Amino acid sequence: MLYWLLYLKLFHLFPPFRIFRYLTFRTAFASLTALFTGLIVGPLVIKRLRDFQIGQYIREEGPKAHQKKAGTPTMGGLLIAISIVIPTLLWADLSNRFVWIAILSTSAFAAIGFADDYTKVVHRRNLGLTGKAKMGLQIATSVLIAVALIAMQTRGLYSTKLLVPFVKQFRPDLVIKTLEHQPHLWPLAFLPFVVFVVLVIVGSSNAVNLTDGLDGLAIGCTVIAAGALAVLTYVSGHATFAAYLELQRMPQVGELTIFCGAMVGAAIGFLWYNAHPAEVFMGDVGSLALGGAIGTVAVMIKQELLLPFIGGVFVIEAVSVILQVASYKLRKKRIFKMAPIHHHFELMGWSESKIIVRFWIASLVFALFALTTLKLR
Repeated sequence: MLYWLLYLKLFHLFPPFRIFRYLTFRTAFASLTALFTGLIVGPLVIKRLRDFQIGQYIREEGPKAHQKKAGTPTMGGLLIAISIVIPTLLWADLSNRFVWIAILSTSAFAAIGFADDYTKVVHRRNLGLTGKAKMGLQIATSVLIAVALIAMQTRGLYSTKLLVPFVKQFRPDLVIKTLEHQPHLWPLAFLPFVVFVVLVIVGSSNAVNLTDGLDGLAIGCTVIAAGALAVLTYVSGHATFAAYLELQRMPQVGELTIFCGAMVGAAIGFLWYNAHPAEVFMGDVGSLALGGAIGTVAVMIKQELLLPFIGGVFVIEAVSVILQVASYKLRKKRIFKMAPIHHHFELMGWSESKIIVRFWIASLVFALFALTTLKLR
């Protein structure tokens, strides 16, 4: 909006407005706008949640120390979503299709999380939407995102080829070329791509959701992951950097740097109130939205295979749950004292603050490793 007004419309009247053409400038201001939106609006949102008695319900089988958190305002993820979407609308080029996919994806996953959180509040227990309902809505949203990207691929704005870290010449296409030009089999040609997109986005969304179990844990890791994505997005859309790093250059995805910058600012703003001891929890409305946003951006900038490193802690948390469930069903034995794995460390006697900081450090190491692979291709 501001890009359209100040640069496209008023630049010829006031030449200094040309600064608004620069992606780095608008990304910095999107981050600051998101940060201050979170800091300023945060107390109002927390007060309103308390007024409506929207408090967190703690599951009884979890660590007993968490019972004292019962009643803490939840659904604070609304603040995160607002702090991401508004700055993006203000500072991004709204004619860019990738920006709209990111905004709508975040909003859709936030809506799914909101429905889940609202159901918990109404029923006054730690059970929201059924697993099938929540998963079905996530899959449907991811399929729509995949369809939108396929439409852009047919216009030459997107590629369905994968970028494989460390193997720069190997770029497998997720479209079955032999079926692509057969009208009656055309949908089947894109089926592998659609399935892949669904796995990435739904997996990312649920991984962040599983990580959100300690004060500031998920949102702190999100700051780091979103920062890494901002760097990857910028170099993917920059002609010189993309050529130097031998990346597939996609000029329009550069505008997503603003979205990622807004995500960083929004996450830091929320962390101010979510830091231990938390004044507010993000709830599913925040964790599903952030995970969906991270997965969607990774798919759009063709860094899906780097996502396990960009969000390394999220992956570890999700894998710990998968291993725990599989082990118990197959062997009737548990691998961890409790899953997700941050609860395992709690039951080992680690303090909550120590777990959070150490997981942040691990997240930073993973993100830095992901960035080093840019040159190791």
